[in-house]
Amino acid sequence: RIFLLGIGFFTLCFLMTSLGGQFSAKRLGDSPFTIRTEVMGALESRGVLRRMSDMLEMLMKRMDILARLENSTDFHKGDGARFPLDRFQPPAGLMETIQAIAQNVSDIAIKVDRILRNSLLNGKVMDGRRDQCEVPRDPKYPDCAGKVEWMRARWTSDPCYAFFGVDGTECSFLIYLSEVEWFCPPLPWRNRTAALPSSPPLPRVQAAFRSDMAHLLELIGTGKESLSFMKKRIRHLAQQWLRAARRLEQKLKGQQRDQKHILIHIGFLTEESGDVFSPRVLKGGPLGEMVQWADILAALFLLGHSLRVTVSLKELQSHLGVPPGRGNCPLTSPLPFDLIYTDYHGLQQMKQHMGLSFKKYRCRVRVIDTFGTEPAYNHEEYATLRGYRTNWGYWNLQPTQFMTMFPHTPDNSFMGFVSEELNRTERQFIKSNKVSSMAVVYGKEASIWKGKEKFLAILNKYMEIHGTVYYETQRPPEVPAFVKNHGLLPQHEFQQLLRKAKLFIGFGFPYEGPAPLEAIANGCVFLQARFNPPHSSLNHEFFRGKPTSREVSSQHPYAEDFIGKPHVWTVDYNNSEEFEAAVKTIMRSQVDPYLPYEYTCEGMLERIHAYIQHQDFCATTSSPLPPKAKSPAMQSLPSPLALAPNATHLVWSPSASRDSQAWPPVDSLQVWLSDTRHACTETCRQHGLVCEPTFFRFLNKKEVFLQLSITCDSTEYEMNHLYPAVAENVHECYLQKEPLLFSCAGYNTKYRRLCPCRDFRKGQVALCRDCL
Repeated sequence: RIFLLGIGFFTLCFLMTSLGGQFSAKRLGDSPFTIRTEVMGALESRGVLRRMSDMLEMLMKRMDILARLENSTDFHKGDGARFPLDRFQPPAGLMETIQAIAQNVSDIAIKVDRILRNSLLNGKVMDGRRDQCEVPRDPKYPDCAGKVEWMRARWTSDPCYAFFGVDGTECSFLIYLSEVEWFCPPLPWRNRTAALPSSPPLPRVQAAFRSDMAHLLELIGTGKESLSFMKKRIRHLAQQWLRAARRLEQKLKGQQRDQKHILIHIGFLTEESGDVFSPRVLKGGPLGEMVQWADILAALFLLGHSLRVTVSLKELQSHLGVPPGRGNCPLTSPLPFDLIYTDYHGLQQMKQHMGLSFKKYRCRVRVIDTFGTEPAYNHEEYATLRGYRTNWGYWNLQPTQFMTMFPHTPDNSFMGFVSEELNRTERQFIKSNKVSSMAVVYGKEASIWKGKEKFLAILNKYMEIHGTVYYETQRPPEVPAFVKNHGLLPQHEFQQLLRKAKLFIGFGFPYEGPAPLEAIANGCVFLQARFNPPHSSLNHEFFRGKPTSREVSSQHPYAEDFIGKPHVWTVDYNNSEEFEAAVKTIMRSQVDPYLPYEYTCEGMLERIHAYIQHQDFCATTSSPLPPKAKSPAMQSLPSPLALAPNATHLVWSPSASRDSQAWPPVDSLQVWLSDTRHACTETCRQHGLVCEPTFFRFLNKKEVFLQLSITCDSTEYEMNHLYPAVAENVHECYLQKEPLLFSCAGYNTKYRRLCPCRDFRKGQVALCRDCL
């Protein structure tokens, strides 16, 4: 009997646990398409409740029998009784407790039965509605019918539709297109919870400068040579980064900065993109991209923002909340990141897996783009119609969302990287230990040296030539015998080599890498070839397919234009006499180490801080007035610009209102008219200024032509990356119809362009004087 009592008690516990598990495993509201599942699950639960009630009744009967036996005097007779019940004393309240449980279970069974009847009735009504939906005709949703037609034919093409509850019925299409996507109006019979009054957003956490890089190294992770390279670079420059962060913190004087949640997805390191860089890290492959990514990570981390770093597609999908399938559906929840830094490979991966959410959230993306993307290549329709379509453009982003390694064009944001700074003692040591007859060749791959025997022979007459060409032990290096090849050197040893050398010489490739800046910062003179004609996508294989028509006049245009002599010499390598004369002059010259401020740790921190604080591509901006929208009231608005005192250009009028939130500040604006053979980039540079594309919206008005005394017999709005401009010979003026095509780049001998220019901080071309 004790055994039976125990079995009954443990059966009660088991049934309670089982019932609870069934209820907890089936949560109402997981999906709008789980009604039938819930009903069936609840029917099973009702059966369990009934069985549980029956067993409790049986337990009560057995307990009652035991109680009667206990009161029987005959039961106690005999000393040989094996189970004397005087040893079994059940708790006084046990019977009452079991009776209460039995009553509660009975009540629950009745209530569940009542709920199930209502659920089944509602389920039948719902099923009827699901099978009888009609496509609504609502002018506010003109694409609804077409999307439903597409769903009928293709809803099985991606498992993500079934994930969101699409089952092939007309109603499931409409529910998906109205609640997951937004092409159809909400269905009136859907039980949609009334929108509660939105509570004010919680205050943002304030970003605080960090003083330790250890956590960043953990975030970057392991498993790839590329990641190891970046972590070594961060460790090597850690003290310079930390000193720069302290200086910038003092400069900002407690300025409020919201902490941003930032995803860094390095797409070119994913297996899906081939990851061609990691295997080449130890073989002298191009490291410029990894240098830049390491510095971006360090800067964002030190500025105090919350980071997530991914180098795999699986991690990217997890962080974004991508539904299972092939990427046609939106994300399952709002994007948890304020900013996403990625590259072209990562951008393509995001588009493939985010569905419609990519269009919604692409304003938060920042694309690290080594060579830049000009507006003519970025606008998909325009690029297709005008022949600017390439493998890397046509994303319809704001052009300043692309961030470059060098300030190629102000159409893009200049991200940059850093070079190692020298203290006063190191600078003095370098000056006293330079070997005036020592040259280092720029190029770690043997192919760069091929065909350069003529230059090397001239150079060898005056200087000892050193190389850092990668080679395998079983194969001799493919360089002349008189070259002292050190093989591929670690960064620290390469720096030591540059500190001894007088000359760092380039043979035309690689283009625009970080090494020349490192050499100049270590006291070398950089000698490079002038390209005649300039290299571009029109005449050179390397640039073909890149989304820029920029003409590259030398191996390193930034060094040529922004640094120049005595640190940088650009000569015609086809002229042996000019080349030899340059070498002899460089040997006699005395040059101090030099590093532009914008390539220091502090300069990069300052620049990225300004971008994060002020660049908001998700906010709507005023677009140029299209032809149909022109009205007398709008045409009569006075221009905010005024003629400068010398009458050569326009400036912001002192009487015009200023938007305190505008960035860059409008006070820095100057409007100049270009020559027919100059882009706005060159036009502004001629006046000691920088072209500022965000100011084009102030120029895109007919009144601006009149203020500059330009005669316009006709004025047209068109899509053209050279507009606003004037064809002076026929007195025709043109305004820009598409804001994404505002461009500092490009020229045509037919037009003189209106160019928006601004001032800039000394050594920091990306920022105007009041931009910080």
